[in-house]
Amino acid sequence: MSRAAGELRARNLRTLAALAALFLLPLAVAFFTYYGAAWRPAHLVNHGVLILPPRALPQLALPRVSLVPDAGAGSHDAQPDPHAAAAAPGAPFRDRWSLVYVGSGACDASCRQALYVMRQTRLALNNDMTRVERVFLASGDCCARSFLASEHPGLLALDASGEDARRLLEEFPSPAREHVLFVVDPLGNLMMSYDARRDPHGLLEDLKKLLKLSHIG
Repeated sequence: MSRAAGELRARNLRTLAALAALFLLPLAVAFFTYYGAAWRPAHLVNHGVLILPPRALPQLALPRVSLVPDAGAGSHDAQPDPHAAAAAPGAPFRDRWSLVYVGSGACDASCRQALYVMRQTRLALNNDMTRVERVFLASGDCCARSFLASEHPGLLALDASGEDARRLLEEFPSPAREHVLFVVDPLGNLMMSYDARRDPHGLLEDLKKLLKLSHIG
């Protein structure tokens, strides 16, 4: 190869490298900014509160609460479920997106409002509703089975009152938790929270975006 040809080849390689850097550097910066920093572009609007970094939830098989009420259930709803030991343990937060509520199994007015928002939001997803599971982690006084069975069929209610469940519940932010719904991705990462007292259309909009972009769950 002549000297002139070598210089031309070197110049072409430098030009190619400069063009590659011009293209790849902004892409790398954008990737780092989006995934590696707390800042988000102003036009990227989400209605919930992002949990950063996402929290990998411990995988626990908790006692599943039977939501088939006994005959004459009513005043005894808040008593321990006699069928809970026979029910298969529930290991949530895998393979599907999850809407999660954490609270007393007696389910007061705040709980009932949050579960209503959870149920109606999932129904509004139409064809995508099967990709989302509703989970109630009962942290004590388990459970108001008659109410849950009649108003929330299909709800996965888990008894999280035991010592084993403590490290799971600790992952869910506690301020005003009685009014909060949480979103967990199909890999078991706690990623967002929503105030159930606010306009539920924001939760629905965010879920639709997540399901559209997600290739899992």
